[in-house]
Amino acid sequence: MTNVSDIIVIGGGIGGLATALSIYKNTGKTISVFEQAPEFGEVGAGIQLAPNALEALDYLGVKDEILKVAVQPKRLVLKDVYTAKEVATLDLGEDFQKEFGQPYVVLHRSDLHRVLFEACQKHEAIKFFNNQHIEKTEQKDGVVTITNQDGEQYTAEAVVGADGLKSKIRKNFVDDEPINSNYVAYRGTIPIKEVSADANLNMDDVIMWIGPNLHMVQYPVRRGELYNQVVVFKTYDATKEDWGNPEEMAKRFEGAHPMVENALTYINRQFRWPMFDRLPIDNWTEGNVTLIGDAAHPMLQYLAQGAVQALEDSYILGEQLKANDSYEEAFKKYQEIRIPRATMVQTSARNWGEIIHAEDKVIMMLRDAIFEKHQPKDFHRVDFLYGIFNKYKAEKLIKA
Repeated sequence: MTNVSDIIVIGGGIGGLATALSIYKNTGKTISVFEQAPEFGEVGAGIQLAPNALEALDYLGVKDEILKVAVQPKRLVLKDVYTAKEVATLDLGEDFQKEFGQPYVVLHRSDLHRVLFEACQKHEAIKFFNNQHIEKTEQKDGVVTITNQDGEQYTAEAVVGADGLKSKIRKNFVDDEPINSNYVAYRGTIPIKEVSADANLNMDDVIMWIGPNLHMVQYPVRRGELYNQVVVFKTYDATKEDWGNPEEMAKRFEGAHPMVENALTYINRQFRWPMFDRLPIDNWTEGNVTLIGDAAHPMLQYLAQGAVQALEDSYILGEQLKANDSYEEAFKKYQEIRIPRATMVQTSARNWGEIIHAEDKVIMMLRDAIFEKHQPKDFHRVDFLYGIFNKYKAEKLIKA
């Protein structure tokens, strides 16, 4: 049994690394990050970071590095997958940034992870352990013990579970399982030069093509050097072993606009990501153990808020550790602030998925009629997502 640090963070993804940075920034405590992969890195493709994410990254001191590799799009655009008609747009320019205090950016997930990892490496107080599948945690007399796949044990004063959708630490609080949405995603990036000859593509926008039970998202990443594409569709039969296969994708997108059909030819068909979430829970904390990110509130990707909510968690958790005298008090205050917020976003993501994937013609007509009335600079419709830190800072000033 080895005492490794003051705090252990289980999971070295975006949320885990951000949490390590936030804890160190606020407390100066030593932190050990335990990661199950052989090395620290991130898989996947593009990621969208709204102003609430940039506020957290600014707080952690890495915003400038993020902006070096990110792209700042001019608009978010919803398009009909069959007609290419613009259904709704949101202007992301100067007025948007003034409203929310931060820009909206897109980048490669691996770039975000790298920036956070390099920032952690600058601090001797943050250590890293790989090939660590943490199976359980136990608490006794103010000490938390974690046990890995080989039976090796490590101790610390507190543990933060950032071990994702399939979290083992979550089992301390609830006996639940991930829920299959019956949707699957294919995603990847290609060199921008392979698509730049297509005069119909607007490289300044984040485009979401929507249709019944499917959508596709496109935008440039890595300083505009790569083009990110994500194709999502609902399977006909999730009981099949190979459900959501490329052949089914082709059938689901039959009749799509030629621009969409052309984009599908670039999609990497080797890897598919079935889409899962879980139901919200009303407690993430017991004693000196708490959860963050997908371990606490895994959500569907439709609002592009999964990683963003983990960044929000890291911001608040660090502040509460600084403001409270004990881990238990800090963790309870953290979840008191975060659970209502994360639950709302989880639920909203599901609802948004139902809206953009509607297949009933009447519902689709009503949706599009509402979208058509939306003005590009009508920012109050997204304030519930992006304006959270404006409200948080205002509440802190009032209490002060």
